[in-house]
Amino acid sequence: MRKLGWGWRAGLLALGLLGASAAWSGEVLSRVTLSGTLRVCIWPDYYGISYREPATGQLSGIDIDLARELARELDLKLEHIDSSFAALITDLHSDRCDVAMFAVGMLPERMQRLRFTRPYLRSGIYAVTHKGSAIVGEWSDIDRPGVRVGVQAGTFMEPVMAKTLRQAQLVTVRPPDTRERELASGRIDVFMTDYPYSRRLLDKVEWAQLITPPEPFNPLPYAYAVKPGDEAWLERIDGFVRRVQKDGRLLEAARRHGLKDIVVR
Repeated sequence: MRKLGWGWRAGLLALGLLGASAAWSGEVLSRVTLSGTLRVCIWPDYYGISYREPATGQLSGIDIDLARELARELDLKLEHIDSSFAALITDLHSDRCDVAMFAVGMLPERMQRLRFTRPYLRSGIYAVTHKGSAIVGEWSDIDRPGVRVGVQAGTFMEPVMAKTLRQAQLVTVRPPDTRERELASGRIDVFMTDYPYSRRLLDKVEWAQLITPPEPFNPLPYAYAVKPGDEAWLERIDGFVRRVQKDGRLLEAARRHGLKDIVVR
């Protein structure tokens, strides 16, 4: 697709040609074609997925790479929109962004309000604590009286741990607080995360200890999400996922960011 200059776009719109093509291309594709920009929602604290380095502001991660690939295929300028798991549904429904590309877990409640592509990653839940912690040394230590278990607000760990914990105290961490700071301050004893986010601490700090469950715990597929009501746009994004799975771009990006073990092929 060749990007149209604004003059050409305005002329086509006036002639009704873009509107006539909307039934074939869908509302969102017509809009992004007219604007020349693809707006991609990301969570900029998601290490390995869509992470903004605090010191430089530079973005990196598998979905930063793949968003560039998607924009290139569509011949559009790429704009990243900061979002979060808590704001995701609102941001998509309000057209603040055209697609969410930050490893969105396919939770039943999200699937009722959003449309998802085929999954491209899958991760279970892990725990992170301090090395040498006297409170949590292994998975079986987590759900015990007096243990404070942190979860990030809006992540899929929040409802899962709310249902799972019987004796430990669940602590929901909300921005601007982070699970790492809460753990470092002693306000929580352990926090729950997924495989991508755990890599951040293991790669960046020496004090973190990863607690792995004895068997996969609540593995969840991750996909890209769009708002309901535009099947043509969903098919376009899903087709992109299918292509990067088949031609090796997904696996190559996953290897760059230490995520090859959770790729769905």
